[in-house]
Amino acid sequence: MTTQHDLLSADLHMGTVMLKVGDMRLMGDYYQKALGLDVVAEADGGQYLGRGSVPLVHLQPAGGLHIPGRGEAGLFHTALLFQDQASLAATVASAAQYDPQLFAGSADHLVSEAFYFTDPEGNGIELYWDRPRTEWSWSNGAVEMDSLALPPQRYLQQHLTEASVSGQRDAGAGVGHVHLQVGDVATAEKFYVDTLGFEKTAGWHGQALFVSAGGYHHHMAMNVWNSRGAGPRKDTLGLGEVLITVPGQDDVGALAERLARRGVAMADTGAEIVFDDPWRNRIRVSVEAEAAAAHR
Repeated sequence: MTTQHDLLSADLHMGTVMLKVGDMRLMGDYYQKALGLDVVAEADGGQYLGRGSVPLVHLQPAGGLHIPGRGEAGLFHTALLFQDQASLAATVASAAQYDPQLFAGSADHLVSEAFYFTDPEGNGIELYWDRPRTEWSWSNGAVEMDSLALPPQRYLQQHLTEASVSGQRDAGAGVGHVHLQVGDVATAEKFYVDTLGFEKTAGWHGQALFVSAGGYHHHMAMNVWNSRGAGPRKDTLGLGEVLITVPGQDDVGALAERLARRGVAMADTGAEIVFDDPWRNRIRVSVEAEAAAAHR
């Protein structure tokens, strides 16, 4: 039985997503020009890109590695959350103009409006805006989500403004959620819900799992749409690490205790812990202030 102590903090946030990159020039160009991100910091040959002082994506050079196969576990998409529809529209427009062939679809999910792209090395990206929480519907602990039509051209006609285009880089954005490809949903639920302490918010026909902290629709998701039966990942381009930030050291300590009880190997400094999920997707959980200081 899960107790309140076994749950992740309701004030949890998703942090920087690190990508292992083959072509830094190409990928840096995409994230800056297509997605309107700026270089926030540079370290070890890599770049932290974001809005203002907030790093969203960390591009780390990893020459010599291969792009993962479609059926392997790893990243499904990094989801960047925008504060309003005009800001979302501005980045959808710049991404579509950069290379229309990298557009992968759009959907009204009831809780959010989302547009999907693929970066030049095959990493999925979602750009989205949340409807107010008062408009979300819940039933028996599950949030109601769907995938309804959301025509991109009509959306841009309705929401794109001169002000949002000229102020694109000044508009705040964050990593709203991270969606992974895994080998099976049952194992994902045992790890992300029973061990880590997320709460399940939705499922989809045994093919996908959505989890969150604090009543959000989802901070993380896992699916088997391309990767059913996938085993642990090889060292490839693509996902390097997912950062989750929590308010204090007590939150990190409680999670470390849960992981230790379940026999999950980790590196623990007291202020952060680093560990792998069953598919070797690397997760770093850090005290929020420590994570922010690391990129100043």
